[in-house]
Amino acid sequence: PFCTTRCGYCDFTTYTAEELGPGVSRSEYVDTALLELRLARHVLGDAAPRVDTVFVGGGTPTLLPAGHLAAVLRRIDELFGLAPEAEVTTEANPESVAPAYLSRLREAGFTRISFGMQSAAPHVLRVLDRVHTPGRAVEAVAEARRAGFRHVNVDLIYGTPGETDADWQASLDTAIAAGPDHVSAYALIVEEGTALARKVNRGELPAPDDDVLADRYAQADETLARSGFGWYEVSNWARGTAARSRHNRLYWTGGDWWGAGPGAHSHVGGVRWWNVKHPSAYAKRLADGVSPGHGRELLTAEDQHVEDVMLRVRLAAGLPLA
Repeated sequence: PFCTTRCGYCDFTTYTAEELGPGVSRSEYVDTALLELRLARHVLGDAAPRVDTVFVGGGTPTLLPAGHLAAVLRRIDELFGLAPEAEVTTEANPESVAPAYLSRLREAGFTRISFGMQSAAPHVLRVLDRVHTPGRAVEAVAEARRAGFRHVNVDLIYGTPGETDADWQASLDTAIAAGPDHVSAYALIVEEGTALARKVNRGELPAPDDDVLADRYAQADETLARSGFGWYEVSNWARGTAARSRHNRLYWTGGDWWGAGPGAHSHVGGVRWWNVKHPSAYAKRLADGVSPGHGRELLTAEDQHVEDVMLRVRLAAGLPLA
C-alpha cells in the first residue's frame, strides 16, 4: 500500500509516508502480510489448493526491499506449494527499481513484471502527477529483460487532459520499441475524491471526452496489432498466448483468489470479502489474532451468472451462448 507520492488520478488503497502516520512501518509490513498468509492456510485447511499465480500489486510493491518480496513468495511456497510453472508477477514504478533489484526478484522466482509507464509525453505525466521521466520506463524494461524476465508488461493511460493524437501515438510507439511482450492500455477515469477530480470539478482541467477515448482506443488496437500484439481482453494485448496474464484471467473467469494486505479483496467458492484499508488497522487486527476482513458477501447463483457474463464478454474468447 506504499507510494512515494500520490498520483492525482489514483483512488487505490495507497498511502504516502506523510499519510500513514505513526506506528506504520514499511520495514515491518511483510511480517504482517505473512501473518495473513498463515491465516489463509488455516482457514482453507485441507481444501487449500496449490498456487498457480501470484500477483504483488499496490501501491508500489518495489518500494519494499527485494528480499521482503522474496520472503513473501517463499512463505507462499512453504504454506501452499507453488505450481512448477507458476506465474509470479509484481507491479513496479520505473523509478523504483534498479538492475541489482530486478536480478534479486528474478532469482527469488518472479517471472513477470508490470511497469507503470502511462505516457511518453512529459506534459501528460505532469498532469497525472507521475514522477518518472519518459525515458526511465524504457530503461526499466531493458533492465528487466537483462535480469532474465521473459514477460514484461507496460501500462499506458489514454485520454489525459492536454494529450493529443500525436502524444498518444508517441506513447504507443515508445512502449512497443521498449520491447515488452504485453501492453495494457486504460482510458483515464476521473474517480471521485481524487486530486484530478477536484481539478476537473473546479474547471482547471477538462473531463476526458468519450469520443476522444474511443478514438484513442482504436488507435491503440491498430498500432499494437501492426506490431504483433494480439488483443485478448478489453484493455490488454500480448505477443502470443504465453505472454497473457494468467493471474488476471482468473478474475475474468470467476476463479478463486486470496488477497492479502490492506484493502485487498478475495473470492473463494462464491464468497467475496475485503480487508480493512488502513495499514495500522490491518496490522493491529493480525497482531491481535483477528481476521483483517472488513466486509463480505455471499454471491447467489444469479449474481455469479451475471458476473460471469459481464466479465467473460470482455475476453476475445467470449463465452458459450448456452
